[in-house]
Amino acid sequence: MEKLTPKDLIDKGICPTCYDKEHENVLYGDNSSKMLFQNDLFECFLVGNPRAEGHTIIISKKHYKDMMEIPDDLCEEIFIFAKKVMNILKDVYHSESVYLCTMCDGPMNHFHIQLIPRYDYEKRGSKNFVKERKEYIENKEKIEKIRTLLGYNK
Repeated sequence: MEKLTPKDLIDKGICPTCYDKEHENVLYGDNSSKMLFQNDLFECFLVGNPRAEGHTIIISKKHYKDMMEIPDDLCEEIFIFAKKVMNILKDVYHSESVYLCTMCDGPMNHFHIQLIPRYDYEKRGSKNFVKERKEYIENKEKIEKIRTLLGYNK
């Protein structure tokens, strides 16, 4: 049997993120070693194919296709949390700034925020949102520092 891809699921009207969670991470793999924080409402973890070192995602556990669908109280909580994570990422990774974006573009997307550090040797601007993806390199020391600063005890 051919392995399903996110595109296959989207074409069938199925959210790949929800499918992945319901089927033991068959699409994107286990991200527990990249997990920085989670609660009953959302997760925050390092991206497995980052656009920059420290590239992080905050994603709602419940399916919402985009920011327009999430309840106001959850929106407030996620964005306040995102601000905290941005400051932590900036300090831990010694970046010049951290960009925040959300790019949900259809009903089978799953609401998420991307936090992409920008370093002083990089040009400023929106091209940072589409930088070439890099290989993920685990840095356990930085992961533990972020978890501690977020109060996350895995």
